[in-house]
Amino acid sequence: MPDRRAQLESLSIDREAETERSGLSVGTTAVIALIAAGLSAGGTWYVMRGEADAPPRETPVQPASAPAETPAPQSQTPAPAPRASGLVASGYVVARRQATVSAEITGRISEVLVEEGTVVEAGEVVARLDDERAQIQLRLLSAQRDSALARTRSLMAQQAESERVLERARTLEERGIGSAASVTSAQAQFDSLSAQINAARADYQAASAQVASQEDLIDRHVVRAPFAGIVVAKNAQVGEILSPASAGGGFTRTGVATLVDMDSLELEVDVNEGQIGRVSTGQSVEARLDAYPDWRIPAHVEAIIPTADRARATITVRVAFDESDSRILPDMAARVVFAE
Repeated sequence: MPDRRAQLESLSIDREAETERSGLSVGTTAVIALIAAGLSAGGTWYVMRGEADAPPRETPVQPASAPAETPAPQSQTPAPAPRASGLVASGYVVARRQATVSAEITGRISEVLVEEGTVVEAGEVVARLDDERAQIQLRLLSAQRDSALARTRSLMAQQAESERVLERARTLEERGIGSAASVTSAQAQFDSLSAQINAARADYQAASAQVASQEDLIDRHVVRAPFAGIVVAKNAQVGEILSPASAGGGFTRTGVATLVDMDSLELEVDVNEGQIGRVSTGQSVEARLDAYPDWRIPAHVEAIIPTADRARATITVRVAFDESDSRILPDMAARVVFAE
């Protein structure tokens, strides 16, 4: 216990020693503190009295005026054009001229010359079918035609000879040297050769017609574009069978490619039959594609289909674009606003 008390006394601060080291006595320090406190209190009282004796400051009253208008920040985008307001309908982009290009005959595809996106002109070759057998048949018919022509020329030469024999027989008969039987025989020979020549000529014409038919058949092995447009689908590959009369499936195709005339694109929209009275042919329309919602396309009503859909109670309206654009594609969804 005495040890712990000694430890605590060793930790206490000796104020008198500190004062002696600083050179000031405790009394002197207290007098200085009292003087400083009195000066501080007197200064505070003087300042507060001066503020109380001074007349109150008048706060200037601002005249009532309209609040200054803060100029709105100018947008960098131009002001939008006035929009059409009226009946709204939805529909899709369709092509008035669209065809699945195919051949008129059945055959195996040997060559396809187009891909999706290919631009073709009217009459341009799209694909070819294997025509080897047709070419063999053409050579056979051509040979038959040439044979008929040669036979005709041979008979014509014989007829010329028989004609000279007939003339000699008549001359001899007139002179009394020849017999009438010789003249009759020569005349029969001449008439027989004339008949054979006519038959040979008919054979030649028939063979020529068969050759022309076979050439047309060979030409049908070539698939051509019926009109100018863009290929949007390639439906067949080399080696598959093309049969326009077939239902398709497996390796049998009914068409080679689908061709669309992009200049014939238009909109088909469904209008509620209760609102069809607000639509008329030639009416201005503002079209907007779902793919480009900020692009307003000028258009007009081309025609109103004279029939209604009983299930949906709608009437189809054809809307033509006033200007063509490569961004407009078939089967795109769109909304239109009919101007009123």
